[in-house]
Amino acid sequence: MAAITDAAPVARTRRSPLRFLGSVSPAFWTLIILLVLWEIAVRITNVPVYILPSPSAIALEFVDYWPRLLINAGVTLSEVLIGFICAIFIGVPLAVLVTYSRAAERSVYPLIVASQTIPKVAIAPLLLAWFGYGLTPKIVIVVLLSFFPIVINTVVGLKSSSAEMLYLAQSMGAGGWQTFWKFRLPQALPYMFAGLKLATVLSVIGAVVAEFIGADKGLGYVIVVAGSSFDIARQFAAIIMISAIGMIFFAIIELIEKFVVPWKHAAVITSE
Repeated sequence: MAAITDAAPVARTRRSPLRFLGSVSPAFWTLIILLVLWEIAVRITNVPVYILPSPSAIALEFVDYWPRLLINAGVTLSEVLIGFICAIFIGVPLAVLVTYSRAAERSVYPLIVASQTIPKVAIAPLLLAWFGYGLTPKIVIVVLLSFFPIVINTVVGLKSSSAEMLYLAQSMGAGGWQTFWKFRLPQALPYMFAGLKLATVLSVIGAVVAEFIGADKGLGYVIVVAGSSFDIARQFAAIIMISAIGMIFFAIIELIEKFVVPWKHAAVITSE
């Protein structure tokens, strides 16, 4: 009888290959199907490689050019990380200032919104003229693109605290700092992380756009140089690397969110 009891959990943990395949994300299988259709279409139509290479040709180029891609990816990643961190240190204090100061909300907030109507590609040549072709203009463009969602979402989050909650904090003797730390900030964290996740995507875009305008290294530079020689497979390889950086960066922020805002994910699991 004991042997039967001990064997039961083992039987329940066994999973057939079909069940394992079914547990894989549907997006993965959609991607596989699209790649297979792409490969078949290119081979059937004999499209020239300088117009549209097949996924297998892109994979070969990715393997052959991997060391240079890795070096240039490190350059782009450094631009993204430095610009993203600077955007946080600029965006969050600005959001707090706008939330707590009516004068700042009237004088600064409209300018922040208006700044986003300026195409960053248009001001990139100016930044190159001012700061040269080094790291600084790339970081500035990354900050200009990524700080806006951080500011907007943080302001919305800080203002989402109900009046009843704030009155309760005051009635319990909480000061301004305690009200912010214990009530406003926890309420705003989900909004802040939503802005941070959006900023990760924009920061990668900003770094690549800056490298398009003027750079001698980075994945954007690889794309420009490969395009001038019609090496489309190398362009696709660099694009894949850029996409991987963005997805990993997004996943890291989402993982941090699970540790910092555990109650949000607990609420989602409970509702499901």
